[in-house]
Amino acid sequence: MFFSKITYIYKMWLCCIVGLCFFAQLCHAQKQMTRSEATFRYYLQEKNIDVTQHNSLKLFFSGHDKFEDLFSHINQAQQNIHMEYFNFRNDSIAGLTFKLLGEKAQEGVTVRAMYDAFGNSSNNQPLKKVHTQAIKATGVELVEFDPIRFPWVNHIVPRDHRKIVVIDGKTGYTGGMNIADYYVVGLEEIGEWHDIHMRLEGPVVSKLQNIFLKMWNKETKQQVLSEQRTLVMDMTAERTPNTDQPESMVAQQTLDERIELVGKRTHEEVDIAIVDRSPGKSSDAIRKAYVKALDSADDHVQIVNPYFVPTNSVRRAIKRALKRGVEVEIMIPAKSDIGFTPETGELVAYRLMKRGAKVYLFDGGFHHSKVMMVDSTFCTVGTANLDSRSLRYDFETNAFIFDQGTTDELGTMFERDKRNSHPLDREYWKKRSKWKKFVGWLGNLLTPFL
Repeated sequence: MFFSKITYIYKMWLCCIVGLCFFAQLCHAQKQMTRSEATFRYYLQEKNIDVTQHNSLKLFFSGHDKFEDLFSHINQAQQNIHMEYFNFRNDSIAGLTFKLLGEKAQEGVTVRAMYDAFGNSSNNQPLKKVHTQAIKATGVELVEFDPIRFPWVNHIVPRDHRKIVVIDGKTGYTGGMNIADYYVVGLEEIGEWHDIHMRLEGPVVSKLQNIFLKMWNKETKQQVLSEQRTLVMDMTAERTPNTDQPESMVAQQTLDERIELVGKRTHEEVDIAIVDRSPGKSSDAIRKAYVKALDSADDHVQIVNPYFVPTNSVRRAIKRALKRGVEVEIMIPAKSDIGFTPETGELVAYRLMKRGAKVYLFDGGFHHSKVMMVDSTFCTVGTANLDSRSLRYDFETNAFIFDQGTTDELGTMFERDKRNSHPLDREYWKKRSKWKKFVGWLGNLLTPFL
């Protein structure tokens, strides 16, 4: 009897210890997810936007790295290659891309490529009929989205501004880069071109695949979607080995040491939500996601965007964050490839600066990146600019990434590029010419159309 009581007490004590350990682990896991992240995840759940798990992600901070990696994976393709770009500029990078695609088509790989008609005609080295015929002759299925014909005003919006590649249904790419030489060599008038792209592997790739196929079927009247679902569901992606360092080690490194790792890290077990803007179906998806992410922020927000003329709802969200005491840092390029918008962007940024935002003008060339980092816990990388064209009119795709390592790598890039920037403050504003101030004022009136 005595021993049975001892045994009972021992078992109860052991259960309590196990229970306490489980509770401690649960509390620790909950602490790892900040309030801002939990709030934004709940918002996505309410909007029926899936957060896929067990993905891997690698960021590319230069055109050289992006194209080198993309070409390597194109060479490994066995079943199909899908590409959707705003434009393929008729230059050496596009020539090499279509050469590789043609070779894969000759091997029996199905190659589907789509580009936007306006994106093509608006660049100074467009694909012409002679080029597209030569590409199609190699076996590549090449489609022009919404060809511009009379009456031309019918084709102003919406345009396809996405940048998506899916290879064999298991490797995906998206971000800010089209297919052009200047992502590697820059442009003479604005200098080096800075941009961010990424390679994705895991369940999230099926989201990019479905976005591409819906657009492809819409334009070609084909029915490719049904035959691709099996490929996506049955895929067994070969995951890239994780070369990342433990977060505790990264936190102890100096900024210079962290800068050395930018572009060299692969992030595993990443949760990712793809937020897609499709006019008429999910027209406000990206705009509302930006607003909710800003409203979720507790500590700090960092934004890099090339054409910073956000809609009123995004501006109000930034102001609300500043009013709550959130540190907001905004980086925009001092030079741009498009006239008119820099002056407007500076006016908008200056007004936010007067409310407490820290604004930096990047001097190291043209920063075409489209990213935002929230509380060092989640971030977004995608195709959408913070302007009306992207947020109200065009087809766009953004990835919202729930991963401290990825967010930290983007934050490190931000700190690195601050070294090559100057502040947009009252002193700078006083030195601006009256003409630039007028252009900015006029552009601000036209924000709904920029």
